[in-house]
Amino acid sequence: MTEHRVRALRRVRGRASFVLALVVLAVALVIGSGVTSSATPDAARRAAALETQIRCPSCEDVSVAQSSAASAIAVRHEVQRLAAAGVSDHAIEQRLVAQYGPSILLSPPDSGLSSLVWLLPLVAGLLAVGGLGVFFWRRSRSWRELRAGAPG
Repeated sequence: MTEHRVRALRRVRGRASFVLALVVLAVALVIGSGVTSSATPDAARRAAALETQIRCPSCEDVSVAQSSAASAIAVRHEVQRLAAAGVSDHAIEQRLVAQYGPSILLSPPDSGLSSLVWLLPLVAGLLAVGGLGVFFWRRSRSWRELRAGAPG
């Protein structure tokens, strides 16, 4: 086999392994995210999930699920009562925000100026990956030019 064919075969193998790794990652993310599960959670599970996202009114940065304060217990009972009554998760959160203010939610809202909290790291990561891609592309191009010009 010629050296040119060996290099071409290595490039194809490298690309194939990269694509295979991306496919495995995508499948793992889909399975882990629970997209494929169609079971709707019952009221107790919904309430438990909500309780981890709601801040204790009298504590600092602790969810009502983790706190044993009287105010946290009251919020937990209210969430469980509303979930059992069939109120949607969004409506429960809105009710608590109306009662305690937006700081009752542990995660920042995903609208308005606070959406920058989520968007800026994503943009920075994409720019970094793009910059690395350009850097390595230029480097490989100059490396090829050096190897082509070197006596062999």
